[in-house]
Amino acid sequence: MNLYKTTAKDLPISKLSVTERVFAGLTDRLDDVVLIDGVDSRKFTAKNFIDQVKRLAGGLLEAGHIKGKTVALMAPNSPEYCIIFHAVAWAGGTITTLNPTYTSSEIHHQLKDSSADFLITIPETLNIAQNGAASLNNVEICVIGEAVGAHSLSQFFGKALELQVPVDLDRHSMVLPYSSGTTGLPKGVCLSHRNLVMNIDQVATAAEFKRGETTAAFLPFFHIYGMTVLMNMHLACGGILVTMPRFDLDLFLRICQDYGSRRMWIVPPVALALAKHPLIDSYDLSQIDQVFSGAAPMGRKLSDAVATRLNCAMLQGFGMTELAPVSHVTPLSSPRSGASGLAVPNTRCRIVNPDNGEDMAPGEEGELWIKGPQVMIGYLNNEKATTDTLTPGGWLKTGDVAIIDEDGYMFIVDRLKELIKYKGFQVAPAELESALVAHPKIQDAAVIGKLDEEAGEVPVAFIVALDPAPSEADIKAFIAGTLSHYKQLHYVYFVDEIPKSPSGKILRRLLRQGLSK
Repeated sequence: MNLYKTTAKDLPISKLSVTERVFAGLTDRLDDVVLIDGVDSRKFTAKNFIDQVKRLAGGLLEAGHIKGKTVALMAPNSPEYCIIFHAVAWAGGTITTLNPTYTSSEIHHQLKDSSADFLITIPETLNIAQNGAASLNNVEICVIGEAVGAHSLSQFFGKALELQVPVDLDRHSMVLPYSSGTTGLPKGVCLSHRNLVMNIDQVATAAEFKRGETTAAFLPFFHIYGMTVLMNMHLACGGILVTMPRFDLDLFLRICQDYGSRRMWIVPPVALALAKHPLIDSYDLSQIDQVFSGAAPMGRKLSDAVATRLNCAMLQGFGMTELAPVSHVTPLSSPRSGASGLAVPNTRCRIVNPDNGEDMAPGEEGELWIKGPQVMIGYLNNEKATTDTLTPGGWLKTGDVAIIDEDGYMFIVDRLKELIKYKGFQVAPAELESALVAHPKIQDAAVIGKLDEEAGEVPVAFIVALDPAPSEADIKAFIAGTLSHYKQLHYVYFVDEIPKSPSGKILRRLLRQGLSK
């Protein structure tokens, strides 16, 4: 076995619940503001936050919504989101987080699969939440604020619950975010308190987090990236959150400027804006020393373009929901262009040949396998998916093709299932996309394989162009001068936008569906 060990010193295994860990980072700054609503400027001190968490935990427990049950939370980022999340955790419960843009059928699936019987949402999404829960028995819905036809969350604040309800830190599923994993439809990912706490400390150490860091928190808290790296790490490690309900470039830049942020936490679509949007020049971002991107791979050219535009380091990391979520971080003290980072503390890696299971040498491509305390318990109600993803020895198969070099830096090549097979050659969509967005007249791009009788599959591109748009011939010629013969584009389609998940991953299945029509 060719084991790639992190050079970082392992951290002690925590004995705290996730909320105990967050409270531990707040008790020496009780009078400090730690949460700010970026829209209406409401402020919460650490003392306010702890008090509201404990009172909501006590009220929910008293109302019978915690023990042996699952609470569903479907809302955009806000200070209340943080309070609800930790109230459920403090009371020993399980919370499943839903995307507030879900359709009623998606809501129905997650409520049914997670067995949630209490759904907390906002007035704006109450109707669709009610439709999603309509055919399910005994699902109570309440709203943050006030709305006709639903209880207000304010009614559930009660006597403060002073101590953490005891839970099995390793086996109790504290949170159930949903992920497609390496294949298939969304599945509930069972993450324990230990998974969450260890990843908070792993990321804070690897990312060289500094006390007092203030961030514009637009990455959704319902997604594991925003949940761990923004919400939980900033509260637990001395940071300050300025919440944003959705991404808005102007508001994002204003918060970064006005609050003196030293670091931007982003996803690749935002990197495109930072590299090319004229609005960037309207703000003083001179205090930014790094931009950190995760959730989807980003090519070296785009990474370097952001670094040049903002005169800062452009860093990347790697993770997935099943890793709570981070396994690799590129630190500011030792950046490397295009790398997804070094393994975080307590993390072991392998690069495995997916065809024969053999371990690969440094610099050779294979599937990335991860082992560490952040690896999930398993998938909810899906033993087959769990055994397909987790080996008996505790290794998580990421489904990502990667390289680890002699220095331990990991580079993502692509998803195994997204590789295009052209006449026996493997073509990585991410490589073509990276080349395409380097074109000065291309705002965004996605590449998939199209079935071809002769070649098996041929690469095709979907382009969001700037005005005036380049022609298909211009784009093909640009790629011809950049990449090998078997990586050339066979078709180019111009579209208004590239479909993406909230975390920034390209939804290739939607592009494939469009081709088949």
